[in-house]
This record gives sequence, structure tokens and C-alpha cells, in this order.
Amino acid sequence: MSAYASDESAAAALLPDRRRLALRLSLVAGVIAALAFAVTSMPGLGDVRDRLAEASPGWLAAAAALQLASCLAFVAAFRGVFCHRLPWRMSYEVGMAAQGTNVLLPSGGAGGLALAAWALKRAGMPADRLARRTIAFYVLTSSVNFLTAVVAGLALAIGGGALLWTAGPAVAAALVIGLVLAVPRLFTRPREGRAGRVLVALSGGIGDAVRLARAGHPLILAGTIGFMAFDLLALGAAFTAIGALPPIGVLALAYVVGQLGGLIPLPGGIGGAEGGLIAALVLYGTPLGAAAAAVLAYRAFQLGLPALLGALAVARLPRVLERAPDVGALCEPRRAALA
Repeated sequence: MSAYASDESAAAALLPDRRRLALRLSLVAGVIAALAFAVTSMPGLGDVRDRLAEASPGWLAAAAALQLASCLAFVAAFRGVFCHRLPWRMSYEVGMAAQGTNVLLPSGGAGGLALAAWALKRAGMPADRLARRTIAFYVLTSSVNFLTAVVAGLALAIGGGALLWTAGPAVAAALVIGLVLAVPRLFTRPREGRAGRVLVALSGGIGDAVRLARAGHPLILAGTIGFMAFDLLALGAAFTAIGALPPIGVLALAYVVGQLGGLIPLPGGIGGAEGGLIAALVLYGTPLGAAAAAVLAYRAFQLGLPALLGALAVARLPRVLERAPDVGALCEPRRAALA
């Protein structure tokens, strides 16, 4: 992880010029248009078309507002984890550029953090802090999803759901949490070779995540929880717009399980994310037509807002970095004074 954080030439390639940016936006828009055409013209999707045509404009507007709140929560978490002394303007531009990069580039979510790491390194953040906090940010934001899987899965299992599809994901998520928490105890001493350094950086990043969570910093807690919660609420608002909101436990567990489809390295996870989420919702008892209509409406906002705001942030990022303060001295003043 430290190696990728310090590799400026590789990360700089993620910062597109205006032409590449326009091409990426055109690609995302083209895929969305293709999906819209398929929904409006393909046979067998009449139920989906009817539900979307009758969707409540007010609840769709609420879904858009909640998605915007999720984007801003990501920015708050980004600032809290990497450096709570970062100017809000810089935090917004770098954090939103990271979200836009995840939509515009087929990187399975890794491109955004790589771009953010490159930007903060350019601004002067030390490589060791950058590596640890990048890992800590990923762990903290992911932990909310895993904890949601544990709580929702156990609640549905107690309520009489099929153990394989309810308790199964809950147990798997709990095991992952346990393994992650065990890493700092297993890899603490310096190790030779690149793999050894990566393991030590991973251990340090997870340790930072645990310490930040225990400190209970309001910005970090509100940002990491809000990033996932507002996104889930946006999906719930899309379901309410078509008049078919599933039980909250089903919605939460299907949301977490369905996100696995978004790991496919496609721009914005288009295709994989929709398929995974719709399949998970149907698995937990949601009618196919309702699931497809709500997910398509939700994904229009989940993709569209970060792509638009992120593209603007990426375009402004070079100028923002030119005017950025010395992040190293700002975030680690004692270390800078000793140097």
C-alpha cells in the first residue's frame, strides 16, 4: 500500500485532461442511456416501465438529496481521517475528485483512493502517514457495511429467515471483522521485502482506524456512518417513490450483499452493481419488477451526482493543489518543527 501511495507517476495518470474527462463522462452517459433504452423498449420489462412512469417526483427528489448528503459525508470522513486541519475547500475538492474517479474509471473503487493519495502527497503529506490513513479510511468506511450485515443478518435470522441467506452473511461479515482486527497483532515488527513493508503498513493503517474509532471524533463517526446511511436511505427513497418499500432489514442486508457486484472493474460498476443489488433484493423476497425499477432510479442518482461533481472537482484539482498549504506542516506540526 505504501508503494502505491508514493508512486506519483502511476497515480498522476488518474488525473485526466479535459479531453479524457469528457470521454469518460460520455462513456458513463452512454451506458446509462443504453440502460434507459433497454428499459423503455425491451419486451418483458413492462412492469418496470409502468413503475418508473408512476414514480413520485417528490420521493425521487428526496433520493437525489440523500445521495448528495452521502457525497458530502464522504468528504467529511475524508477530512476527519486524513487530517482534520485540512481546509474544507481542499477536502471537498480532493474527496469529491476521488468519488468521481471511482465512477469515471474502471478501477473497482481503487482509483479514487489512489488519486486522493497522489493529491495529498503533492501537497506535502508524509508517505508513511498517507499510507496508514489511506488504509484507515478504507477500513472505517467498509466497517459500517460489515457491521450492517451483522446486525441486519442476525435480525432477519431471528425473525425466521433462511439461515443460509441471513445468518450466513452475518457470520461471514463478523469473521472478516475479526480477521481485520487481528492483523495489527500479527504484523508489528519490520519485515524485509516489499510484501513485508506492505503488511506492516496494513497493520499500521488498521491500528490507526481502531484508534480513530475509539477516539469518537464526531466528524469521522458522522462521515463514515453518513456515507453509507444516506446512500441506503436514497435507495429506500427510490423504493418509496414507486410504492414498494421492503422491510428495513431486508433492504439493509440486500444493499450490503448486492454491493459485491460493484467490485467488477467497470466504470462506476455499471451493470455489475445493478445486477448484484437486484439479485440480492429478489433473493430476500422483493418482487423483480419493483427491485429493478427502484434500483435503476437509485443508480441514476448514485452515478450521476458523483460523476458530475467529481468531474468538476478533477478539473479544478491542479489549481487547488497549486494553492494548497503545506499539508505536512499543517497535519503534523510537531514533526515539522523537529525537522
